Amino acid sequence: MQIYKGLSAFPKLDAPVLTLGSFDGVHVGHQKILSRLVDAAKAINGQVVLLTFDPHPRKILFPSSNSVQLLSTLDEKIELLSKNGVEHLVVQPFTRDFSMMEHDYFIRELLVKQIGVKKLVIGYDHQFGHNRTGSFKELELLAPTLGFEVEEIPEQDINASAVSSTRIRKALMEGNIVDANSLLGYDYSFTGTVVKGNQIGRTLGFPTANLLSHDADKLVPCNGVYAVLVEVHGEIFKGVLSIGNRPTFDNGDRSIEVNIFDFNQDIYGEQCTLRFKNFIRPELKFNGVDELIVAMNNDKSKTLELLSDFKV
Repeated sequence: MQIYKGLSAFPKLDAPVLTLGSFDGVHVGHQKILSRLVDAAKAINGQVVLLTFDPHPRKILFPSSNSVQLLSTLDEKIELLSKNGVEHLVVQPFTRDFSMMEHDYFIRELLVKQIGVKKLVIGYDHQFGHNRTGSFKELELLAPTLGFEVEEIPEQDINASAVSSTRIRKALMEGNIVDANSLLGYDYSFTGTVVKGNQIGRTLGFPTANLLSHDADKLVPCNGVYAVLVEVHGEIFKGVLSIGNRPTFDNGDRSIEVNIFDFNQDIYGEQCTLRFKNFIRPELKFNGVDELIVAMNNDKSKTLELLSDFKV
């Protein structure tokens, strides 16, 4: 996949077949759009092109609101889009000035003159341009005179499972990992760098790797204990993950700590990726260390049971 930083870097292609949007998470609804995009490009021997934005438009449009919680970082989105057949990816810097662009100017100057779109494929009820005034109706009116086709994916195809990035975020924040993964079409993941922690887990017989997020906007699921798969140095291990404030000890800063099974390597400063498989229990405050150790052993047993079908 070729990646271009901004529309000005996009080359002239014979027959670009385009879709556009944030595509946060590249969930199963997005995948349906991309599948149709790939088929449409094949039908005219064209090129599969996607226009997305960085940072996420909400960061620019609503700067005073809480930070955007993304299902995918830009790097993760790039990988997911590549897996779903995108050949040319334009990552357009999203600025306040860009957000003020009227929809007809956006269509004429950017989609037609700069990209040279031959066919535009969009999801049901997609809106764009300043104040989101652009819609399929406007595209239908302009397309014939500007020399491109436009296709809207029907509502029933996109919303057959009522999938949306908002619904997936809600599921993750409620610990509904199985539902979130089903809507995504893959395991929700989180990548971070292993940093020094307070090493309490080591004294309890459960050494943990403490992860620091690579992206402050990446959504971290709700506090609790999870069954996860852990990728380190290209290998996959089973593990139990704790997200929270360690209420049994100090109610300190929120931490992300994973006990990796059958693993004893020094990985400080290394990158580690967690694949969420299931929610085990909420974060609890225990009456002392002995009670906590019993709970941690139960967590490990439950994790091994949940991950029994996965061979490492």
